[in-house]
Amino acid sequence: MYEGSEGGLNAADEKNTSGEYHYVRPEGQVYSDAHYVPQGESPDPPRYYAPPERTPHRTRKQRSSDRAARAAVLCAVCLAVGVAVGAYVTDSRAQKEVEALQASVDAMSARLNAAEQKSAAVSAVQCAPEGGLTPAQIYADACSEVVGITTPVTYTNYFGQNSSSAVSGSGFVIRDDGYILTNYHVIEYAAEYGYDVTVMLHDGSRYKAEIIGTEEYNDIAVLKITADGLESAALGDSEALAVGDDVFAVGNPLGELEFSMSSGHVSALDRKVVTEENGDAINMFQVDAAVNEGNSGGPVYNSNGQVVGVVTAKYSMTGVEGLGFAIPINDAKAIADELIEKGYVSGKADLGLTCDERYNYIYAKWYNLPEGAYVSAVDRGGCAEKAGISAGDIIVSVDGTRVTSESELNKAVRQYAAGDNAVVTVYRGNGTLDLSVTFDEAGVKSASA
Repeated sequence: MYEGSEGGLNAADEKNTSGEYHYVRPEGQVYSDAHYVPQGESPDPPRYYAPPERTPHRTRKQRSSDRAARAAVLCAVCLAVGVAVGAYVTDSRAQKEVEALQASVDAMSARLNAAEQKSAAVSAVQCAPEGGLTPAQIYADACSEVVGITTPVTYTNYFGQNSSSAVSGSGFVIRDDGYILTNYHVIEYAAEYGYDVTVMLHDGSRYKAEIIGTEEYNDIAVLKITADGLESAALGDSEALAVGDDVFAVGNPLGELEFSMSSGHVSALDRKVVTEENGDAINMFQVDAAVNEGNSGGPVYNSNGQVVGVVTAKYSMTGVEGLGFAIPINDAKAIADELIEKGYVSGKADLGLTCDERYNYIYAKWYNLPEGAYVSAVDRGGCAEKAGISAGDIIVSVDGTRVTSESELNKAVRQYAAGDNAVVTVYRGNGTLDLSVTFDEAGVKSASA
C-alpha cells in the first residue's frame, strides 16, 4: 500500500518497503498502469496467439455408449461359456477347460469393473456439482468473451531519445454490439494522451477501440469495437459470493501468455484496497487464484461460468502469493451502464475550479503562505464562482477537514454527492474566509458539450 505524503516533495520516495498493493501489471517502467510489455523499438502491439483447437472431451452420452459396448462384450463371453458348459458338462477333461475359461471371464469382468469405477471417478472430477460447468467448459466460453487490450505509447527516455512500448491488459465483452469492460488504468494513457487502443480477440483478429467512458476513482472503463459475431459474458451476482466459492480468472498475464486461466477460491469479501496510484479505497473481494501483470481488467468467473468480478490488483511483496483482488461485478456493471448511457457517472460532486498542482509545501514555506490547494481558475457559472471562490485563493479545508494539496482537495470533494453543501475555507490576502458551496454534478457539462 502506498504510504507517501501526497503533498510533500519526497512523496514519490516514501513507500512502504514491507509490501504494496499494485495494479496487476509489470512493475518498474516509466508508465505505470496496465503495464509495459517490452516490444523493442516497435510501437506495434503484439498479435495474440490463438491456441490450436484441442480434441474435445468425450461427452456423457459417448462415455455411456462405451460402457454399453463393454457390457455387450462381457455378455457375449458369458453366453459362450454357458454353451460350453451345457455341451461338455459330463466330460471331466472338458470341465477343466470350462473352469479355465470361466476364470478368464472372471478376470475380464474384474478388469471391466475397475475401468468403469475409474471412468466414474474421472467423470465426477470433471463434472461440476449442481448443474455448474466444468473448468474446461468455463474456459471454452471465456475464450469467446475475453479480449487482450494494448496501447502503443511513445515517451522520451533519459537520453532524450523517443522510445515506444505497448501497455497491455485484459477486458471482456459485456454486450454483443461491441461494448467491452476493463480497468481504467489499462487505458489511462490512451485516455489522457490520445493513444490508440487495440483490442484482440481469441482468433487473433484486432480492432481499433473507442473509449466510451472512464471512471478513474473506481478504476473502470468501457471501450467499444465494431465487430461481428461477438459473444457477451454472462454476468452473475457478486452479492451472492461467499468465502470458499470456486473462482476462475482468465486473462493475459505478462501481456504474452494470452488467454490463460487460473483457479482458486474467494478468500475474503469487502476488502478496502488502496493502490499506490489511487488515494481512494475501492471495495474489492480477495481471491487466491494467480493473477499477474496483464490480468488487469480481465474477468473472474464463478463455477456457473458467470462473471462475478474484474481483476484489478494484487499484493506485491517477496514471499507473498495468492493475494489477488477484484472489483465486484455488481459495482462495475452499475458504473459501466452509466458510462454507456451518459458518458459519465452521475451524482458525483464537482467544485468547479482548477488548481495549480505545482503549489506545494516548499512553495508555501518560501513565500510564507499556508499549505493547501492553490486555485488557478474558476469555472464560469460553476458552484465555486457562485460561492465566491476566486483565482489566487488557497483552499485550506473542507468542512473542517485539513487540505494541504490539490490531491487532498480532490479526495475530500469525492466524499460528497452532487447537491451536497459544504463549507470551504480559503486563505486570501492575510486571512481566511469560510464560503458555503453547493456542489455541482461532475461530468454534466462535458457530457452535454
